[in-house]
Amino acid sequence: MLSVGVGPFSLSSGHLLLILAFIVALIAGALAGRKEKLPVSGTLADIFLTAVIGARVGFVVRYFEHYQGDWLGIIDIRDGGFDPFSGLMAASVFIAYLLWRRTQIRRPLGIALASGLMVWGFTTGTIALINNQTRGLPDVELTDLDEQPIRLDLLTRGKPTVVNLWATWCPPCIREMPVLEEAQSRYPGVNFVFANQGEHPETIRRFLNEQSLNLEYVLSDRRGGFGRATGSQGLPTTLFYSAEGNLVDSHMGELSRASLARGLERFDIDHPDQPVDNTTQ
Repeated sequence: MLSVGVGPFSLSSGHLLLILAFIVALIAGALAGRKEKLPVSGTLADIFLTAVIGARVGFVVRYFEHYQGDWLGIIDIRDGGFDPFSGLMAASVFIAYLLWRRTQIRRPLGIALASGLMVWGFTTGTIALINNQTRGLPDVELTDLDEQPIRLDLLTRGKPTVVNLWATWCPPCIREMPVLEEAQSRYPGVNFVFANQGEHPETIRRFLNEQSLNLEYVLSDRRGGFGRATGSQGLPTTLFYSAEGNLVDSHMGELSRASLARGLERFDIDHPDQPVDNTTQ
């Protein structure tokens, strides 16, 4: 399960589990601090915000080369660029400071944090076990734009493959297309497959012409089978498959050059020699 539909919106399973853990921590902290009348909800919110900022800063520092010439992209968190280790370190330092300075909240805060971490760890492990059952390339009905059947396992030819699930009506899909188009030229050792979800091939062809996009492997998934098989409830979704056809990473939401570079790190490929001039796009 890569994402979950919530009304008209979709959340990645990772983000949803973090929200669930935070809610559990709030409830546990409120119950633990009720007797002493020590609310910790504000403190938990501060810790969460510190972790988010730390994770974003760590990600930007790590992939800074991909943000050069796109300075607004540094604060555009729609690309999902967060470094968990940096976030954890920032939160840990802040928690240590709080426990040192505010001894009276140690017990309720400790209970809240332990409860949230246990829920997050258990649910994350459960989702990981479920995902391990469907980590290969799904066997779904795909066609090219001439409506001829295509087998994805034969198309990829034993190379690392990035599969992008998209639609012409999806604004973030459209915004990330130039990034993926550029990447297919920079990384010749990787297949980039664009599996349109639910639209007629003629609609796809017209869109590509209007946007002047030159994409190598554009397929039609009229029944949306790829999204169902992989547990994706939202667009765009990008899946990273190893040369053996195993799912090694996934990204829900709009890709930036930096977040795409993070996904491609899972492949054993050479880094492109020539840097990209982001100011020309």
